[in-house]
Amino acid sequence: MTNVRKLRVAIAGAGMVTRHHLIAWSRASGVEVVALYNRNLDKANIRATEFNIPRVYSDIEEMLDRERPDALDIAVAVEAHARFAKMAAERGIHILCQKPMAPTLREAEALVAEIGQRVRFMVHENWRFRPQYRQAGCWMAEGKTGPISEFRFSTRSSGLLTRAESGRPFALERQPFMAKMDRFLILELLIHHLDTARFLVGEMSVVSARISRISPEVIGEDVALIMLKAEGGAIGTVSGNFSAAGAPPLPRDRLELIGDRASILFENDTLSIAGETNETVCFDLDEAYQSSYDHAISHFVECLRTGKPFETDPLDNLKTLKLVDDAYRSANENRRY
Repeated sequence: MTNVRKLRVAIAGAGMVTRHHLIAWSRASGVEVVALYNRNLDKANIRATEFNIPRVYSDIEEMLDRERPDALDIAVAVEAHARFAKMAAERGIHILCQKPMAPTLREAEALVAEIGQRVRFMVHENWRFRPQYRQAGCWMAEGKTGPISEFRFSTRSSGLLTRAESGRPFALERQPFMAKMDRFLILELLIHHLDTARFLVGEMSVVSARISRISPEVIGEDVALIMLKAEGGAIGTVSGNFSAAGAPPLPRDRLELIGDRASILFENDTLSIAGETNETVCFDLDEAYQSSYDHAISHFVECLRTGKPFETDPLDNLKTLKLVDDAYRSANENRRY
């Protein structure tokens, strides 16, 4: 049997989320992470030491030119996504880019047009790869629910409420960049739910949206409600609140899918289907969280090797970004705060 050369990967970023990326890369078959970039070399060295990455750089172009990796995993601030993706494409390096591709739909469309087919390009939109949503999708594909007529997808977190022990909100201790986002909850969090709703229910459009702000710690919205209509006829909502008293610090999802044969509910750690079919599956939420990274990255590797299309390629992801853009447009036509 012919040995397959290892896929050489470089990582851009050393923030909180890159730990989950690197765990996933360490579990992927036939992959070698050869280098890591971060503006702050101290942070880069800490992450590289943790995962035995041989070289670190504070200059992204120097890393790409010296290492010539097969793929670049972009996990830096969204403002740098397009610039780094273009650098990779210019060098023939395949791209895995954290969501969103760019701060706005227009910028993302321009990026997709510029890169074209020069390299393979996947958006790391991992929420739809969470095992609870894959299982829900399997039940639906098997016809157990029948057509979906209504859906409700929500997430709640107390992450922006000030903690007595530290005097700071948990969410901003964990991801301080969120405080400065003028488009916050929809672009940073509900983008995942909109994408997963598309994955489960099909293409949809925004009917209306409302946003508001509770926390004085952020400049963008921390509460949002988006009304949607699917092409198949289902109506539903995607909503979120990052300042919800009594909710856990990390966002907790709740999903309802109402079908004509059976309905699906995901709440806390339990996914159930009830109606003509009755079944319950429980998940370890920490494992499910990491699993979404594992599955997204293994999908990227498999598609690079086989030539299969990415499930979350840029053209697909533009549809999710359009929902984000349309939600903000609708919300801003009404009183914002």
